Amino acid sequence: MFAAKQVTASLERVAHGGPENVELTSAAIAPRLAFIAPADVPVEQLLPEGDRPLPMNGLCPPDMASIDDRFCVDKYEASLVEVLGDGREQAWPYYLPVEGHRVRAVSEKGAYPQGYISEKQAIEACRGSGKRLCKPAEWRKACQGPDPKKFGYANERTPGTCNDQGRSPVGFFYGADVATGKAWTWDKMNDPQLNQLPGTLAETGSHEDCSNGYGVYDMVGNIHEWVDDPAGTFQGGYYLDVTQNGDGCGYRTDAHEAWYHDYSTGFRCCADVAQ
Repeated sequence: MFAAKQVTASLERVAHGGPENVELTSAAIAPRLAFIAPADVPVEQLLPEGDRPLPMNGLCPPDMASIDDRFCVDKYEASLVEVLGDGREQAWPYYLPVEGHRVRAVSEKGAYPQGYISEKQAIEACRGSGKRLCKPAEWRKACQGPDPKKFGYANERTPGTCNDQGRSPVGFFYGADVATGKAWTWDKMNDPQLNQLPGTLAETGSHEDCSNGYGVYDMVGNIHEWVDDPAGTFQGGYYLDVTQNGDGCGYRTDAHEAWYHDYSTGFRCCADVAQ
């Protein structure tokens, strides 16, 4: 039984594409921005109330972390709210695709992050909250931390520090189809049951040590995170695999186009620092 579970998990990881490493370069990160305020006016008073930074958080909104004051990144993986026709908002179920609905991204602790979303849809969800999808190099820098480490919290993986030891929902619900390859269809890979299975997706911030000095959480494991790449790339791994396509922050999959989504694809947003 154990061996069969291992084979199922391995096949499921393969379905998400092959490895390709990418190096972070200084040219790929936006330059440090200087902000000079009048001497008699605190910087905070020059920003709209909702955008005022927390102490020691650079020039980023409270739900985002400052990455060396070069850019801002959501502290938590994105969940969604639906924007209704009259402007009211309501929570969007994290286990449903968003086709035909207007949604925007929310970064908060204790929420199940959205899966079943494409890169193109993630771009729009970030834009709806006045943010943008992270560039690949920005994402990796934020994941590694101020003192760069492969897994953010350390250079060596400690299983369970992040949500990286989950069970295979495809194997659980469609085990008979795994061996024949019939499990990897669009409908089955987007089955709402998958991320509701206990032992799969975790609430944001629930793995408290899956963080780094920037104060961002769950960048390794839990759910794949789309980055801004027209060719289609997601990074960081998910609850079933954080090493097959690179280690931790170096995990990168570009096997799917930007319109693709399944239960394992999520995101978080970035933003430019306030000017």
